Amino acid sequence: MITRIAQMARATGIHLVLATQRPSVDVITGLMKANIPTRISFSVSSMIDSRVIIDMPGAEKLLGKGDMLYMPPDQAKPRRIQGPFLTEKEVSQLTKFLKSQNPEVHYTEEITEVDIKINPSGLFPVGGVGGSDNDPLFSQAMALVTQFDKASASLLQRRLSIGYARAARILDQLEAAGFVGPSEGSKPREVIKHSVASPDEIPVEEKGD
Repeated sequence: MITRIAQMARATGIHLVLATQRPSVDVITGLMKANIPTRISFSVSSMIDSRVIIDMPGAEKLLGKGDMLYMPPDQAKPRRIQGPFLTEKEVSQLTKFLKSQNPEVHYTEEITEVDIKINPSGLFPVGGVGGSDNDPLFSQAMALVTQFDKASASLLQRRLSIGYARAARILDQLEAAGFVGPSEGSKPREVIKHSVASPDEIPVEEKGD
């Protein structure tokens, strides 16, 4: 798992930091080291441990308290550097500063509430297909896809003012109930069964659509 992540990280520019208190060959494998070119070793108890980390002795002679050997990918020998001691307060302040230098990120927290289940057909509907287990907006969504004769997450998001995760969940419920067809990539889903909805269930159409 770690090796695969490291390979993907190198290919896509992800910064991956790994640490272990047990530098042995069964923990730090050769394949893992091949995909992690930059290494740091603090003081270790034996020359063997040093060789496992940086492929040469030296780390067993370090003094501790931030004394380390740093091996960048473009150098054949490690450099001896001193790491500073940071208090928890300083770490917190530094984290806040770094966060303030980046734009605010908005996460779709609904994704953490998604309950994925696998049904016999191999699909991945979220939530049940029974009436009581369906989303409260299930009926309105059914009326919408009937009105527009197409079903897509973007349509439900725009018309029902909901997030993507919830829209996808409702689409899966509509599919499980037999109202819409399976996903076809970026294309809207086919409406198989049309509902008879009351006018109150259909959201007011916006201008320009």
